[in-house]
Amino acid sequence: MTTDIIVAVATAPGRSGIGVVRLSGPNLDELVRRLAGRALEARRATLTDFLGDTDEVIDRGIAIYFAAPQSYTGEDVLELQGHGGPVVMRRLVNRCVELGARMAQPGEFTQRAYLNDRIDLAQAEAVADLIEASTVQAARSAVRSLQGEFSHRITALLRELIDLRVLVEATLDFPEEEIDALKQAGTEGRLGLLQQQVLSVLEASRQGSLLREGLHVVLIGQPNVGKSSLLNCLAGEDLAIVTSMPGTTRDAIRLSADVNGVPVHFVDTAGLRSSEDPVEKLGIARTWTVVEQADVALLMIDAVAGETAADREILSRMPAGLPCIRVFNKIDLTGQEAEVIPEAHGSQVWLSARTGAGVDGLRQALLSLVGWEGRSEGVYIARARHITALNDTRAHLERAIAVGVAPHLELLAEELRLAQDALGSITGEHTSDELLGEIFSRFCIGK
Repeated sequence: MTTDIIVAVATAPGRSGIGVVRLSGPNLDELVRRLAGRALEARRATLTDFLGDTDEVIDRGIAIYFAAPQSYTGEDVLELQGHGGPVVMRRLVNRCVELGARMAQPGEFTQRAYLNDRIDLAQAEAVADLIEASTVQAARSAVRSLQGEFSHRITALLRELIDLRVLVEATLDFPEEEIDALKQAGTEGRLGLLQQQVLSVLEASRQGSLLREGLHVVLIGQPNVGKSSLLNCLAGEDLAIVTSMPGTTRDAIRLSADVNGVPVHFVDTAGLRSSEDPVEKLGIARTWTVVEQADVALLMIDAVAGETAADREILSRMPAGLPCIRVFNKIDLTGQEAEVIPEAHGSQVWLSARTGAGVDGLRQALLSLVGWEGRSEGVYIARARHITALNDTRAHLERAIAVGVAPHLELLAEELRLAQDALGSITGEHTSDELLGEIFSRFCIGK
């Protein structure tokens, strides 16, 4: 990898006013001279012609050369900012390949930045998360992770964990009375404090995971209870067809919305009832498939009729552990007030999808159900692997506390070692090549 020069278009496909071609690799001086017709001053934008093999002008634009190690990847980097037509971009890339570069793999520029210690693995992932952010809140949290706030907290935990390991392992080869030294150093108290700090980071990471992954919410219920009307109310436009005829919705209709900064993905489904219509039966079967994949279910109930045996039958078929909010719709026909009534594993929400009364209460009930606190400071974009690593760290620390400083000191040392390995995997200190390949393969090419 260190001997390769890579090239890719760094801007999105299609036509645009400006397109960027990026190169990275060792010793780009000769390639720069042949492409721009001269040497370039590092870190200075230069207006120049981009030349072909016979000094034909391919395009005219801005070239910026970054000399290693002061660049994004830690290698020599050249960025060519030209006119953003697909033909121009393709010709520039082909010319770079003629001069010895090869096409970059997805995420390879950022991967080189990680391998050259320009950023750690959590920051590298934040690059992709910032690009993919679907809400302002998610973008802000991704920026914090990219700037290293998340990594700094993990590094601080690692330092404390390593200090504890040093204390414990230094006593393993000494007589038993040296255990007193561990007690005098407050090892047990420090373990407890470290566990609390890990739990704090874990909670902030869970909040960040919501910002990254979003919340998947399925709308279910009998026909004509107002599922499609509620979807249209949430969307602010008529996405779903609303009629008085049962079975109008045959397939899932999806909507992504920003709910107080959290991406929420709503799915409107076919009404659940007994039907001999083969198309409607297929839609009902798909509804239950969507329910299995959801984070939260909204069971829509006609407030005029109240909760019926059919509604209770739907509840009985819900997957175990799936949070459910019972939404009593059409309060505009009953004269009831909009309200939210908390319950053990969900809540009741009384609203009108037609007038919009109570819909804000539903939004808040959704976020409260999944533990969203609505805060932005101290929340980092987090991935499933970060949550898993923090949970593993927490579990090893719990076992370490249970073991204590005596009499099985070697077991305490082993639990601390495993905790460090789990925590270190977040920033890439202990990471397999397979995991790196999986992470960077999901990046866009050119980043």
